[in-house]
Amino acid sequence: MYSIKGKQAARIEPVTFSELNMTENDIEEILRNSIDMICDEEESMLIVGRQVRNEKNGRSDLTAVDNSGNIVLIEIKRDRKDIEHRREAFEFQAIRYAASYATIEKTDDLVKKVYAPYIEKYRSEFELGELTSFELGIRKLNEFLQVNDAQKNFNEKQRIILVASDFDEQTLSAVAWLNSNNVDMSCYRLTPYKLNEDLFFYVEKLLPVTNYDDYYVNLMDKSLIATASGEKKIIRRSLPKIDLMLEWGVVKEGDIIVAKGREDEGRLLSNGNVMVNGEEKSMQAWLKEIYGWSSVQTYVFAVHKETGKTLSQIREEYIG
Repeated sequence: MYSIKGKQAARIEPVTFSELNMTENDIEEILRNSIDMICDEEESMLIVGRQVRNEKNGRSDLTAVDNSGNIVLIEIKRDRKDIEHRREAFEFQAIRYAASYATIEKTDDLVKKVYAPYIEKYRSEFELGELTSFELGIRKLNEFLQVNDAQKNFNEKQRIILVASDFDEQTLSAVAWLNSNNVDMSCYRLTPYKLNEDLFFYVEKLLPVTNYDDYYVNLMDKSLIATASGEKKIIRRSLPKIDLMLEWGVVKEGDIIVAKGREDEGRLLSNGNVMVNGEEKSMQAWLKEIYGWSSVQTYVFAVHKETGKTLSQIREEYIG
């Protein structure tokens, strides 16, 4: 990172979590409240557990369910030395936790063992009313799966996300090999920077590796390929974000955006944010508040009021 003053750039060196006196629990709490740091606008996720113990007394850091119905294990290590000094490999620890979640077949089981205790622990963050933690958990989880059309796919697969400020070569090598053998495991590097009293995190996805073809196609291009019938078909390797949709004119500043299945509305701004009740918010933040999820598929759940189409439908139609 660089700080710019006038026409001069001054390099800002990264710091370590140790130097910041931040513990693994601190990082865990930040991710619990802002899991969209390691998701993107194409993914919905619901955090359902923290520090969940299995039968062998192991504890998984964060547990979530994604919009495909998969249970997601998020394991966190503060620094590289925390990974290297463990008796058990970082990735193997996560695999054991994922294996224990593979035994869960029904949403009731997940709520009873994981989500209800989580709701009870963070009661102030939930509107329980007359409901028990179990009743609210069942309601929220089933609604999340139903809205995302993932009820039939619940826990057919488990995903693993590893997060650390740095990774050793053995961990990355093992995860790359697991990826090549169809184990869904990701590695995210979280690098902290401090500027005056402000703290910044740079988030970088290390694995799985992005397809290099994504870098070869300009977002404004529409590449043509020949089909078996000899016809030309438009293909695209990257989906446009709201800034490009505004630039193309498929949506316009001032358009009304509605939350899918809800009555909540916001006015689209020129920077891609929405104005809601006089307050400017990112669409992700606005939709998270409405649905109460940890991360929301922005383009699937944002509806263009004039056309009645989701932003996802609009961009898919535009790019062919």
